Amino acid sequence: MKTLLRGGLVVDGTLAPARAADVLLEGDRIEAVGAIAPSDARDARVVDCTGQVVAPGFIDVHTHYDAQVFWDPDLTPSSWHGVTTVVMGNCGFGIAPTRPKDRGTIARILENVEGMTLEALEAGIPWGFETFPEYLAAVSRLPLRLNVAAYVGHTPVRQYVLGDAATERAATPDEVDAMRRIVGEAIDAGAIGFSTSHAASHVGAYGRPIPSRLAEISEIRALAGELGRRGVGVVEATWGPDLFVDEFAALAKEIDRPVSWAAIMATRRQPEYAPDVVRRTAAAGGLVRPQIAGRAIVVQIMLTDPGPFGNVPSFVEVLALPHAERPARYRDAAWRARAEREITASWGDIVDRARVSESERHKELVWGPTLGELARARGGTSAFALMIDLALEEELATRFHVPMTNDNEEQIGWMLNEDHLLLGLSDAGAHTSQLCDADFATYLLQHWWRETKTISLERAIWRLTGQPAEFLGLPDRGRVAPGAVADVVVFDPETVGSTALERLHDLPTGADRLVARSRGIEHVFVAGQAIRRGGRDLPAGGAGRVLRPTKR
Repeated sequence: MKTLLRGGLVVDGTLAPARAADVLLEGDRIEAVGAIAPSDARDARVVDCTGQVVAPGFIDVHTHYDAQVFWDPDLTPSSWHGVTTVVMGNCGFGIAPTRPKDRGTIARILENVEGMTLEALEAGIPWGFETFPEYLAAVSRLPLRLNVAAYVGHTPVRQYVLGDAATERAATPDEVDAMRRIVGEAIDAGAIGFSTSHAASHVGAYGRPIPSRLAEISEIRALAGELGRRGVGVVEATWGPDLFVDEFAALAKEIDRPVSWAAIMATRRQPEYAPDVVRRTAAAGGLVRPQIAGRAIVVQIMLTDPGPFGNVPSFVEVLALPHAERPARYRDAAWRARAEREITASWGDIVDRARVSESERHKELVWGPTLGELARARGGTSAFALMIDLALEEELATRFHVPMTNDNEEQIGWMLNEDHLLLGLSDAGAHTSQLCDADFATYLLQHWWRETKTISLERAIWRLTGQPAEFLGLPDRGRVAPGAVADVVVFDPETVGSTALERLHDLPTGADRLVARSRGIEHVFVAGQAIRRGGRDLPAGGAGRVLRPTKR
């Protein structure tokens, strides 16, 4: 079947200037771009794109849909925002390989680190797989709305080989060899690459560090080396104290594979930090693409699950406790004093700038003064103590709007124009009750292109399409060009953007999540199949595929 996209402004994902052109889709490919002869478009379905932008489908390089894909193969809300390809398994996480005895542990890791509801994970994951190839085969059988690529994650690999010792010690040479075989098997089966994490904030099941944090750098090099031996795939990581700019550059050079790490945060508190890391990364060399986020990282947090504070020891203690025992720890005066010192030392004044965002008990405070303003008005208390007290008065059900980091708008805009940085960190599928940045693409177009004119339209589209496709080794995607796969989005440049957040209760067991809907995303095609028309989703599951990297 043919589809003719007629009269649009083509921004092709290569940084080439936008141009008026028709685009002809035939089957799953782009047949022609330019002036399409009537004879070539005979029997084609015509879509009038006058006044609209025609671009490659957007690629989200940093998601955590590893579990959600099974109960929501539409991959919402990403599919609402012009995204046609998602990459999951970031930060070393995932749900395969997993032995049956470790399923609870893997689910609890995702609960603590990625803010996923344990009950939803237990109800929603159909454990019909154990190895990574079996997992990827199971995903391939789903009626996917979007294309999916998946990293093999260091944490499940390490748990699979070392068991509970994965959170306690370094691996032996034999264990490293076993992990190497598993990673190699995953790459051969189609994994897009290998991911890991040494982030101090990644506290997993029962308050223990996630397994990948116990890995020596030599172990990470050995596992990533499986990509180098095959000449395919990329490495993704979350940085840590001993895994940062120089280590990533050395790894990329050693294995001759691209490396991306999360993330450079631009903060008002440390305005010199982001520019220094950008400069150091460029100077260190290697094909390294640090990730950046296009907006401030803001969470709506309940103290039932204080995962965002997991980088301080006092909250590591809380995360180690069963949910029923957490209120008692919050009431302990010694804990409170220590926790306040640690939060201030690590995060500065973020609690002072927080607000009550959702509450039945404290309705008069919702979106009112900041906690710092309330504390000063009440006298004799601090913003942190007030947050704890308000939560305890509501059995920890109060939600707080907390601006965590990446709050330096000027520096974010500057980094968006630095070509060796990669736009990512949507975290779609994770922290679903706390934030929703799955709308990163429409936000980029609305805020950074149309409203502030910080970035050109051509560069914005390249950030979302051509750049990530090249980095990931997907040469037939990310471009509007003859022969490329027909993953295409058509949007209204005057209205494209994102709506306010809303809370849904549509996860397994009725668990909640925050979502944002799109504006101005008019038509979306995945491999030539329309999945959205006239601003409305079509019942078109099955267009997506599991994508595998190619050698380059």
